[in-house]
Amino acid sequence: MALVELARYSRNEAHIVVGRLEAEGIPAVAFDAGSSIADGSWLLIPVRVMVDEDDIAEARTIVAA
Repeated sequence: MALVELARYSRNEAHIVVGRLEAEGIPAVAFDAGSSIADGSWLLIPVRVMVDEDDIAEARTIVAA
């Protein structure tokens, strides 16, 4: 299983996208979601939504819908 980046989102959007993909049966992970809250950088650093490379086409279709 090799993870590839689907897209980058704000922290909240990333978690919504991960939930949507998982509801459709596609495992997804939000990378960088744990960026430092203490210094406020979590507001500036986009969160990468990662999926298995075999699921990328279907994930793009789901997100585009």
